[in-house]
Amino acid sequence: MPPQRTRPRESTGASASTDASESPPALAVEGLTKRFGSGADAVTAVDDVSFTIDRGSVVGLLGPNGAGKTTTIKSILGLVLPDAGSARVRGIDVHANPRTAYRHVDAMLEGARNDYWRLTVRENLRYFATIKGVKPRSLTDRHERLLEKLDLLEKADEPVRSLSRGMKQKVSLASVLASEADVVFLDEPTLGLDVESSLTLRRELRRIVEERDLTAVVSSHDMDVIEDVCDRVIVMNEGRVIADDSVSALLRRYAATGFSVTSADFTDDLLDDLRARFDVVETTAVDGATRVEVATDSDGFYRLLDRCRERGVTLEAVGTVEPDLEDVFVELTGRER
Repeated sequence: MPPQRTRPRESTGASASTDASESPPALAVEGLTKRFGSGADAVTAVDDVSFTIDRGSVVGLLGPNGAGKTTTIKSILGLVLPDAGSARVRGIDVHANPRTAYRHVDAMLEGARNDYWRLTVRENLRYFATIKGVKPRSLTDRHERLLEKLDLLEKADEPVRSLSRGMKQKVSLASVLASEADVVFLDEPTLGLDVESSLTLRRELRRIVEERDLTAVVSSHDMDVIEDVCDRVIVMNEGRVIADDSVSALLRRYAATGFSVTSADFTDDLLDDLRARFDVVETTAVDGATRVEVATDSDGFYRLLDRCRERGVTLEAVGTVEPDLEDVFVELTGRER
């Protein structure tokens, strides 16, 4: 099966972008809508989606399965024809002038299916630079730095088909980041990577974004990746955008602050009593004791302490529980990631 990449087959003339002084956004989506089927059986996968992404931003695209994320991305990339709406890359309409728009775009879709497995790692980077209309020799230094930073240098002259799944994933990412694209779409970029490789990838992505003023749209179920690399998060559910803000703002707005109390005195009966009175998020066994996490404000926390005192519980530890992006995701969508 041919690689799933978004690249023009031929070069075009001057860009039709807006005057530089107006600084059009890297990506502008307005009223994007896509339906599958017809009549009573029609399904609206993307429903009037609009957002704008500035240059040099890393934006996370989150949502449960079936939320419309992939259809949105494929509609922007021209892999799916939308029923309504528009998408512009650096001011260029991708549907009216696709070849000019896609000179600025690259994408990593469906994991390690993005590269030619018969070519070596280094040949893949050179090949995809060539079909973008760039002389690969002009990017040799960039390619070598990427191979080194992503721990691919020792495998650079091996065919991709001989590599592990995680290594193939890194080759796919390197092939995208090695181009001169201004806007890149990364779908599950850390899929199949071990913890160390995932951390390396995050650091390298942030470095490249800052170094080249790159714009990246990252779709992932790994909330740690989104929190680490993204400036902003767009959350979709049932085809619509239901939240669009910075990670810090979303945490403040939607995720409840929590507190924890730890004691060896918590019995099943007492835990049931606390669950009836408080929003107990989790109970965890810790060195012969039980740690109880409760989502509440400071007043609720003091009531929790009072209840423990009334029941004769001796507390071994008390602390706060900081909310994370997964808490926000569950709050917004009502579903686990």
